[in-house]
Amino acid sequence: MNAPAISDIRGVLIQVEGARLLLPNATIAEVLSYADPEPVEGAPGWLLGSIRWRGWQLPLASFARLSGIAPGEAGDLGSKVVVLKTLGGDAHLPYVALLTRGFPRLVTVSRDSLVVDAGDGGDASEAPPLGVKARVLLNDEAALVPDVDAIEASIRDALAA
Repeated sequence: MNAPAISDIRGVLIQVEGARLLLPNATIAEVLSYADPEPVEGAPGWLLGSIRWRGWQLPLASFARLSGIAPGEAGDLGSKVVVLKTLGGDAHLPYVALLTRGFPRLVTVSRDSLVVDAGDGGDASEAPPLGVKARVLLNDEAALVPDVDAIEASIRDALAA
């Protein structure tokens, strides 16, 4: 087995309703079994509620609903929750949780295996859905690179409202 090249990074493919997300492995704090979240009064439909994790009260978001990919996504027995480390430096929101389908899959991401995808033969300059930084192909497998900053900002805004 060959060791990964220095420029390779470890990534995680996360299945959500209607799409796969590609994130650096270092952004994942933990994967949990799904349990119904506590409702957040007045929250948008994509903010499913909040969950308790290691003494924190974390907002649980549906990426598929937020981005408009699958507006009806809901948690069930087969769902998992991925706890992500946030990047914005907000001491009150150091983690957020995303609803997923099954366990994340570890992958090696190299320059040769990752290609930015215009998506559906469309124009690469077309704006991606909310919460999506880029559409990519990883070893010919379609995935979305989430815009963690935008997701975090959307959650902060929803909680402040």
